[in-house]
Amino acid sequence: MPFDGISAADTPIGAAAHRASQILHPSAATSLPRPSERRIITVANQKGGVGKTTTTVNLAAALAVQGLTVLVVDLDPQGNASTALGVPHYSGVASSYEVLLGEVKAADAVQQSPHSERLFCIPATIDLAGAEIELVSMVARENRLKNALTVAALGDRDYDYIIIDCPPSLGLLTVNALVAAKEVLIPIQCEYYALEGVGQLLRNIELVQSHLNPELHVSTVLLTMYDGRTKLADQVAAEVRSHFGDAVLRSVIPRSVKVSEAPGYGMTVLDYDPGSRGAMSYLDAGRELAARGHHKNQGNE
Repeated sequence: MPFDGISAADTPIGAAAHRASQILHPSAATSLPRPSERRIITVANQKGGVGKTTTTVNLAAALAVQGLTVLVVDLDPQGNASTALGVPHYSGVASSYEVLLGEVKAADAVQQSPHSERLFCIPATIDLAGAEIELVSMVARENRLKNALTVAALGDRDYDYIIIDCPPSLGLLTVNALVAAKEVLIPIQCEYYALEGVGQLLRNIELVQSHLNPELHVSTVLLTMYDGRTKLADQVAAEVRSHFGDAVLRSVIPRSVKVSEAPGYGMTVLDYDPGSRGAMSYLDAGRELAARGHHKNQGNE
């Protein structure tokens, strides 16, 4: 029984239960506004282990649970995003590999996640590992994904967001992802050497801007693996905010066992433990991303 003047939702456990209920039973009140045009966001960071795939799938799930229709394109041969979204991605399944090579239309490779009626995925199979070599000799090799993700190629379904998960490298797969998108989201972990490799990524983004996709810009930076008990996390966060300014989301993703465990069960953290701090943080980040998208899309060079 709540204390006088204090509802159950005012306690930490009560608040978590309330948020979990919102995730499991979303209402019109929790729905986010649809963007004026489809937003295509590439999640990139050549440094491994920064929460890139985790961010991709959990942001996608956070947007979907709040009423938006989201397509995740898995461009990492490891297929971890496909695993977390619960979609089959064994060799022989229509995947991003066949889409890039022009063997199937994007619409024919899309699978619905079993966890959400608004969350979809073009999976990655191990076949994608050889795509870098095969793409080298192809005409317009940097534009293969962009051409594959046209409205016509995606069929009748009206996606609000397309989020592309890249491999942790700067090869032709990542270049295709950068050419196909208008926005780049960079996850940066709150640990030593957080900005290691980011400079090279930014230089590559500038090259793509100059030669292939002038509309591309870094719209969003998300701090991940934040541990509020350490001075280091705060120092890294301050350094990243100083470097990237208002591109950095106010929401930060805490270091969380639940976030790490979820993919092993073929789930995002919002499905695995919707009341956890990790799930709430991604829900907040998704809401913030959706709310600030319009002015960011107009360019923040």
